[in-house]
Amino acid sequence: MTRIEQERIDTVLHHLKVNGFHTVFCETREDAVNYLSGQFHKGQTVGFGGSMTLKSLDIPAKVAEAGAVIIDHSTGATVEERDVLCKAEGRADLFLSSSNAITEQGYLVNCDGRGNRVAAMIFGPGRVIVVAGKNKICKDIEEAMERIETLAAPPNVKRLHLPNPCGETGHCMDCNSPTRICRAYTILKRPAMDMDFTVVLVGETLGF
Repeated sequence: MTRIEQERIDTVLHHLKVNGFHTVFCETREDAVNYLSGQFHKGQTVGFGGSMTLKSLDIPAKVAEAGAVIIDHSTGATVEERDVLCKAEGRADLFLSSSNAITEQGYLVNCDGRGNRVAAMIFGPGRVIVVAGKNKICKDIEEAMERIETLAAPPNVKRLHLPNPCGETGHCMDCNSPTRICRAYTILKRPAMDMDFTVVLVGETLGF
C-alpha cells in the first residue's frame, strides 16, 4: 500500500470516528479474517447482507465454525422463504455487510434493490459490522454515486444474471426494468441512534 493510500485511509478512519462509528483498520485480508473471527460465538445469530467482500473472505465458514447461527436470505428456495430470511437478518444479534462506497468525510453510501441490507444497517440488529476494502473509498457523495452506477451495480447485475441494461453497457441507464436493483439509496452520515456500528477498513481491494 502506498503512502498516499495510507493517508487516505487514515483520513477516512478519522472522520468515521468523528461521526460516531467504531473503526478497525486491517492491513491485509488475513488480518480482517482474524478480527472478524473473534466477533462470533456459539448460539449467536448472524445475518448476512449479500456481500461479495465477506464471501471472498470466507466469513460464512468462520461463523459456522464458531457455532453461530447463519441467517442468509440467498439460501431461500422461494420468494417467500427469502422474504422471511431478509426480515430475520434485520433482527439478528449481529448483522454483517459491506458498503458500496465510503466517502473521505466518513459517510457510508449504499444502494439496494429489496432494501433489507440498508434497512438492517439502520435499525434492528444488536450490532452491525461493515467490512470494506480500500477500493470502496470515494472522494465525496457524488463520486460514491458514480461508483455505485459503474463499479458496483453493473457487476452485481451480471452476477445475478438479470436482464438490466447496465449489465451490457457497464454503467447505469436509470432503467425502469422490473428487475432493477438500484431502488433504495442511503447515506449514513452517523450510525442510527443507539446502534452499535463498526466499520472495518481493509488495506486491500475487496469485492465490488
